[in-house]
Amino acid sequence: MTIREQSEELENRCLSRYASHSADSMGRDRDEEQDDVRTVYQRDRDRIIHSKSFRRLKQKTQVFIAPVSDHYRTRLTHTLEVSQLSRTVSRALRLNDDLTEAVALGHDLGHTPFGHAGERVLNEICPLGFRHYEQSVRVVERLERDGKGLNLTKEVRDGILNHQWNLRPSTLEGQIVRFCDKIAYINHDIDDAERAGLMKESDIPGSIRSKLGGSTKERLDTMMHDIIFSSMDRDEIRMSEEIESGMVALRDYMYKNLYTNNDAKKEEKRVPFLLTSLYRYFEEHPDEMPGEYISLLEEGENKDRTVCDYISGMTDHFAMTKFIELFVPRPWPGV
Repeated sequence: MTIREQSEELENRCLSRYASHSADSMGRDRDEEQDDVRTVYQRDRDRIIHSKSFRRLKQKTQVFIAPVSDHYRTRLTHTLEVSQLSRTVSRALRLNDDLTEAVALGHDLGHTPFGHAGERVLNEICPLGFRHYEQSVRVVERLERDGKGLNLTKEVRDGILNHQWNLRPSTLEGQIVRFCDKIAYINHDIDDAERAGLMKESDIPGSIRSKLGGSTKERLDTMMHDIIFSSMDRDEIRMSEEIESGMVALRDYMYKNLYTNNDAKKEEKRVPFLLTSLYRYFEEHPDEMPGEYISLLEEGENKDRTVCDYISGMTDHFAMTKFIELFVPRPWPGV
């Protein structure tokens, strides 16, 4: 018996009846020989961690665009916090934390530079539209490994695609990530806003603090315990009505007081011009994109979609550098 088979047998003995067992995965689009050590979901997790798109998350905006301080969250640190919270819930419920971790690590791979501001721009200018959760699936199915994709399992791709609040993953492990994504960004964005001097803990309405807690630590503790005990021995992941209403109220408060805050978002006014300029340029000069994107065009991919692939994969820093390279005159050095 291989180590993988031992792990699968251990899952059968120890995991909840509602868990997604590795041996029962719906599989991949392209059949592969099984690994002798790792289960299918462990392999998916590792492929995501080793991907280029995962590494680029370190220089993509979470809330604050290209902050000077090293202590503000990026899209990568957000992803790691979602993964940590999700694994905690998954393990407490005796679900498959390898699947949970893979979904969490992959859920934002398709995010644009400059956060949701960049996503809005691409959605407006691309005739095909743009949604980061759909792009995350495109990244793992088509763009990684020079057009071959990562060939992830259907369960992982389902969790990535459906992590938005208005969608519903088919596995409980994916549903955990859907909740923990919101829990993570609400709380770490408060921490970053306090660091930036844009809000104080005491600014949060008392009705919310009385439900969820008076600090980031207390809120995380409240929400995590509530998900675990509300979902125990159930075939769905849920929160109690009281705590979920508190979370929604806190999220609404953050949208009104941080996510649309003029001081926090003043640099976002420059994003539409920058990304639109890059998009139009590469529409007219697709031959100047890197070779992997030119290959997509040669294989028959739609040009608008391929330009979106290139732009959305950029980091904040690369997009700004490319804009300067293409549109800002260089001083003449003389003779």
